[in-house]
Amino acid sequence: MKYTQLGRTGLKVSRLVLGTMNFGPQTDEADSHAIMDAALDAGINFFDTANVYGWGENKGRTESIIGNWFAKGGERRDKVVLATKVYGNMAASADSWPNHDKLSALNIRRAVDASLKRLRTDHIDVYQFHHIDRATPFEEIWQAVDVLVQQGKILYAGSSNFPGYKIAQANETAARRGGTIGLVSEQCLYNLAERRAEMEVIPAAREYGLGVIPWSPLHGGLLGGVIRKEAEGGRRTSGRSADALADSAVRAQVQAYEDLLDKHGLEPGEAALAWLLTRPGVTGPIVGPRTAQQLQSAIRAAELDLSDELLTSLDEIFPGPGPSPEAFAW
Repeated sequence: MKYTQLGRTGLKVSRLVLGTMNFGPQTDEADSHAIMDAALDAGINFFDTANVYGWGENKGRTESIIGNWFAKGGERRDKVVLATKVYGNMAASADSWPNHDKLSALNIRRAVDASLKRLRTDHIDVYQFHHIDRATPFEEIWQAVDVLVQQGKILYAGSSNFPGYKIAQANETAARRGGTIGLVSEQCLYNLAERRAEMEVIPAAREYGLGVIPWSPLHGGLLGGVIRKEAEGGRRTSGRSADALADSAVRAQVQAYEDLLDKHGLEPGEAALAWLLTRPGVTGPIVGPRTAQQLQSAIRAAELDLSDELLTSLDEIFPGPGPSPEAFAW
């Protein structure tokens, strides 16, 4: 496994990030533990989760599964760079009291303590804001973060789903306060089929020294050989993939993509992950395996070396927006 620095920090993380969103809802605890063990054995040291994972009445379940895995010992916690998120409403009832979500200092304090308890650890390495909070000023957010850092409960702060201007606003506010490192990572939707992040988010992240952590690297399965799997009678297409393939132009685009990779003898999902690893500013994509076999496929992707010819062909099939601001200025 290859490693890189997380943004401008001294923290070394693997080029693949283990996403845990399926742990609980789709993968039971025993299999989740086996996947985490296999990831660690493969050298993956960056694990990503969120307090809301488990969803619905099971919110927090995923963090608890990870916490139970840490409790097995074997230096599991020491070997992992642990990232979780705050923003979503964690109250047991939809009719919750105020201040049970978003990024007020009160909710951040409440949420981090609850996550630490579920994760069965004394600190979170990268504490991420799952969404922007339009009602809470960054001065308040950074004050809360500073306290948590001083208490040793978190080490770094990151963002997720932030537009470029909010990355700038967050880190300019941190700079004015002094003594606050600011955001060190941004987790965004980014893949071959969805490249809008190249217009503003990734340029802002690179300017401010944030590591970019793409989520949904296969675009909901669209880039994972979905047409071939349909033809072979495999898993039925659903969700984002099904909606996209209903558009004949998108279907033709995906077919051209699969044909190209078949010509090069590559698996589509593995090539899509490998492509992200060539992109400037990308720390590593989040892979969210439901099974051990899916994890092994992702690990193979990290070892692929895509030729310049293939990269050019991929750009022709899935053209990006172009450099910012020219892409939208003229």
